[in-house]
Amino acid sequence: MSIAAEILAGPVAQALAILPMAMNTPQARVMLLAIGLQESRLTHRRQIGGPARGLWQFELGSRASRGGVWGVYLHHASTYWLHLLCQERGCDFEPAAIYARLEHDDVLAAGVARLLLFTDPKRLPAVDDAAGAWDLYLRTWRPGKPHPHTWPDLHRQAREAVLQAAQGVPA
Repeated sequence: MSIAAEILAGPVAQALAILPMAMNTPQARVMLLAIGLQESRLTHRRQIGGPARGLWQFELGSRASRGGVWGVYLHHASTYWLHLLCQERGCDFEPAAIYARLEHDDVLAAGVARLLLFTDPKRLPAVDDAAGAWDLYLRTWRPGKPHPHTWPDLHRQAREAVLQAAQGVPA
């Protein structure tokens, strides 16, 4: 089983089961896997030489910048669902506590990542729209050093894992 399929069947599925059913779509699952692959290869829970935490590499951010965990915490579209997610995961509903847990709780990390996508006003890109997915990633994650050359293959891997899972094919 590939790492993408493993994360999809485990933490992503568990996080999406906590959040509203409408957030659990093939488009969302592809985005979560592609971003996780891009950010950490779905293996690094602490950024190498940096402050980001979790498989989706969240920084704490600040109330003023509204970036990172603080952004999801303060956004009107996500704050209620983040509170629910934190309750379900036994995490204090406070940015510093959430940030600290991201490194050790992949379900919380997947949920926070999905909620960050939910804060974007645009519709999620189609499963096969790698360019639209890249644009969404840039808008929401705002990576300091984006690597556009790795995105197409990682997005393809994510898409294949989601499609195989939907067909019941082991990855």
